[in-house]
Amino acid sequence: MTTTQRKAVALRYPDQADAPYISALAKGSRAEHLIRIAEAYDVPVVRNDAMVDVLSIQSVGDFIPEETYAVIAGIFAFVAKMEKTAHE
Repeated sequence: MTTTQRKAVALRYPDQADAPYISALAKGSRAEHLIRIAEAYDVPVVRNDAMVDVLSIQSVGDFIPEETYAVIAGIFAFVAKMEKTAHE
């Protein structure tokens, strides 16, 4: 039996930034903790295993790779739509 270790990546996209950047990376129990903290503070959590695999090989502070822009833009748009719906 193989066990897959849970991973989590946190992104930030400040208004003046050229692209989103990685603000936190975690694996295993630290990933679970990072997710619990995000949920406790109402930070949107989106599960995308393929994207977390790509982003988790980067470093904290790195901008996301260009090849991920379209997928990440879709995720940010989804989150924005969900937040707008929640406030209506």
